[in-house]
This record gives sequence, structure tokens and C-alpha cells, in this order.
Amino acid sequence: MDSLQKLGYSKDTKLLIVHADDAGLSHSENRATMHALQNGFVNSYSIMVACPWFYEMALFAKENPQYDNGVHLTLTCEWENYKFGPVLPSLEVSSLVDSNGYFFKKRDRLLKYASLQDVEKELRAQVDKALKFGLKPTHIDSHMYSVGIDLKFFEIYKKLGEEYRLPVLINKSLLNMVSLNSDFFIAEDDFVIDATYFGVFNNFEQGKLADYYSEALKNMKEGLNLVLIHPAYDDEEMKGITVNHPNFGAKWRQIDTDFFTNRQNRLKLEENNIQLITWREIQRAIYF
Repeated sequence: MDSLQKLGYSKDTKLLIVHADDAGLSHSENRATMHALQNGFVNSYSIMVACPWFYEMALFAKENPQYDNGVHLTLTCEWENYKFGPVLPSLEVSSLVDSNGYFFKKRDRLLKYASLQDVEKELRAQVDKALKFGLKPTHIDSHMYSVGIDLKFFEIYKKLGEEYRLPVLINKSLLNMVSLNSDFFIAEDDFVIDATYFGVFNNFEQGKLADYYSEALKNMKEGLNLVLIHPAYDDEEMKGITVNHPNFGAKWRQIDTDFFTNRQNRLKLEENNIQLITWREIQRAIYF
């Protein structure tokens, strides 16, 4: 059964989640995410429990239960001068951290050194921390899609979704992004997002990131779709975090914020017969 059937929609329906990654990464990221939820057409976000600004975003989530919020499972830290590590003591998950106790910068290092036991312990601890804080997450997804670098990691990811009764973000193009063959990772009974749209560096470098989003909305197909963005402000905080990292850097994140809070862009949903749907509705359809 395809996603539309599972959700009770006809086969010609265009469903869309506009999802903001990386909430909790920074104050700038939090402020922009809140703005996009309250004044734009972003209708989902996920929180990096392991990051320093988790507390601020978690308070917002508790005070604003009308918005979807997921747990952005985190096993890597890609930034040059801004670091964070596991929620568990680093000695308890030593295979996940570098010599300073921080997450590895790149996925290949994680793949080389991480033990399955430590991966599961830390990912479970991140979900548990969100629940202990009083959050009611609607789904789980993955920072840099690091859970997709190994089939055994991916099985842990799906197992946690089943145990906590939370939908997990599964999509072929995201698996392809981390250079994996989705045919080996996606099972017949998995709930799968039909199409995920996310900008690539070439779009940004050519000044066409906003054009990419416009075209994605214009040409969106029937099925369950997701647009994946990273709203933040191009301010001193984000410039410091993303130094020497223009890919998903401060300027990029400002473009995401501006596009998805623009009223004219929101009209593109109606113009293209696109209906917003939430992870909460998906959660009810799968588990309740």
C-alpha cells in the first residue's frame, strides 16, 4: 500500500510537509524556526537534543504543541569551530567521539569507528531526553542522515521508531544523498516519503536556491512530499558557527527563512493544489 492509501487520501492528492531541520543548533536557528512556524508556511521541525540551544527550543515546543516537532537524531558535528557531543557521558559511548569528546565531523569517520551498541545507546538517550523534558515528539529524523550510512545503523533507527511509536523519515533520495542503494535499506512495509526536496550547493552557488524551491512547488507530483530546509539568520552567531562552510551556511539559511516566510510563496501551495499535512497525522495513521 502506498503512502496516500495508508493516510486515506486519493491517489491524485499532493501532500506536503515543509520541514525545518536543526532547531536547537543555535539561538539564531531557533529564532528563525519559530518565525517560520508562526509567520510562514513551515509546519514541522526537529530538535537537536545534543546541542547547546536545545533548552530554548524545547520550551517553545512545550508552549506551542500545535506545531509538529521531532527529534533530530545526531551522531555528527560538521562545523569547524563549533562543537557538541553526545548527551550521554562520552566515556559511555567512546566510539562515537573524537579525542576531545565531540562527535566526528564526517560520516565516514563515524562509520569507521562507531560501535552498534554505542549508536543505539546514544540515539535512545536522545529520544529519552526529549521525553523526560516533557516533549511529545511527532517523529524522528537524522542529522546529515547519518543513520543511513550503514544498514545496521538504519535498522536501529527504524527499531526506535517502532518502540517509541514515532514515524521515521525514510526516503530514497536521502539515502542516495549519502551514497547508499535504497533498494537494500527500504523494506516493503516501511512508511516512505515519496519525494524529498532539498537544495544542493550548486543551487546556492549560482544564486538559484529560491528558484529551486519555486520549481519544486510548481512541479510537485501526487503523493507524500517533503521539503527539507534549515532556517536561520545570516547574523554573527551563524557566521561564526558556519565559518568556512558555505554549504548550509548562514547565507543559505537566511534564504530558506526568507522564502518560506514570504506570503507570495505561500500562495504557490494553492496555485499548485498542494495540501499541507503534519507528521502528527501520519503518526495517528500508522500507530493509532
